[in-house]
Amino acid sequence: MVGENLTFDFQTSQRILFGSGQIDQLASIVSEFGKRVFWFSINRRSFHDSIEQSLRDAGINFQIEVVQGEPKLNQILDYVAEVKEFQPEGVIATGGGSVLDCAKAVAALAVNPGDPLDYLEVVGKGKPLQVDPLPVIAIPTTAGTGSEVTRNAVISLPEFQIKVSLRSPKMLPSVALVDPSLTLGLPPSVTASTGMDALTQVIEPFVSIRANSFTDLFCEGGIRKIARSLRTAYHHGDDLQAREDMAFGSLMGGLALANAGLGAVHGFAAPLGGLYDAPHGAICARLLPVVCKVNIQALQERSPHNPALERYQKIAGWLSGHPDASPMQGVLWLEELCEELRIPRLREYGIQRTDFSRVVENAKKASSMKANPLELRDEELFRILEEAY
Repeated sequence: MVGENLTFDFQTSQRILFGSGQIDQLASIVSEFGKRVFWFSINRRSFHDSIEQSLRDAGINFQIEVVQGEPKLNQILDYVAEVKEFQPEGVIATGGGSVLDCAKAVAALAVNPGDPLDYLEVVGKGKPLQVDPLPVIAIPTTAGTGSEVTRNAVISLPEFQIKVSLRSPKMLPSVALVDPSLTLGLPPSVTASTGMDALTQVIEPFVSIRANSFTDLFCEGGIRKIARSLRTAYHHGDDLQAREDMAFGSLMGGLALANAGLGAVHGFAAPLGGLYDAPHGAICARLLPVVCKVNIQALQERSPHNPALERYQKIAGWLSGHPDASPMQGVLWLEELCEELRIPRLREYGIQRTDFSRVVENAKKASSMKANPLELRDEELFRILEEAY
């Protein structure tokens, strides 16, 4: 990583709409793609009725499928069969990252020929998509993953005890519709885990070896907004200003990670999530302070002139509101936040120390780990797991 990297290749969704009340534009947006749409959603929440009525009023024919949990490959293939039978002209996704990822994967696999495994990373051949996916209108109802502006879908394969990605620039949603009012009333535990995931996704790209001056803008804006409002959103779920800040921060994280990469937190999150039934955001939340601390100490010991150290100092200032805060004071701020948000420790998800070796080996192979500000030694990777345990 260099201090000022003015070289970048930036890709994102074709259109981004942000603001409370933007959901009212959905019917007109769908109409731009056609009159037949397949709709994936997390559940039938209160806003569904008004959306459904607006689609009917616009003469749009739709089919709804409720998605529970993180998408599994066999589940996605079932949805692919349904979509092929329904023959929609577009796909709507309302929900958290799992629902949005499911929709993006189905939209791609429903129109691309051959074995779906051909297109998957790790367990498949990682072949590029041959055909543009069905257009996806991604509408997040949590503030965490930024999946509405990313080019991949995370898919669980329980039989292999791993998660893999279906990844292609073609998979960027056609429209990202971010309406913070849809996140009002989220339970505190969901607000905490998704909010910490969002925070991770504006911190890791900022210290990534692929960081650049363009994505830095998203990271700084996201960190400042989340630092200001995550506690408020957690304690006062009906505070619209806080929800708007969190939705904005999450969007910034999606834009940043899709173009600058992540780091060791997400390098660990993938194998841990594959082995155990633990929420992705909660894993990231527990790992974030520890990874930051270990990275900072490793940089101080082995690469004291690395610009990532100065970046950790900037992060500490944005988090704490004190520009002269040290990198380790930033770590302390994150630790205190985890305690206030009641983030569980890794052991509370049944994670076993006997699996640490396997987790470390898999984490070292993860694409996210390759963007960490420096390569961590095995003893440092084990220490991260132990301190988060």
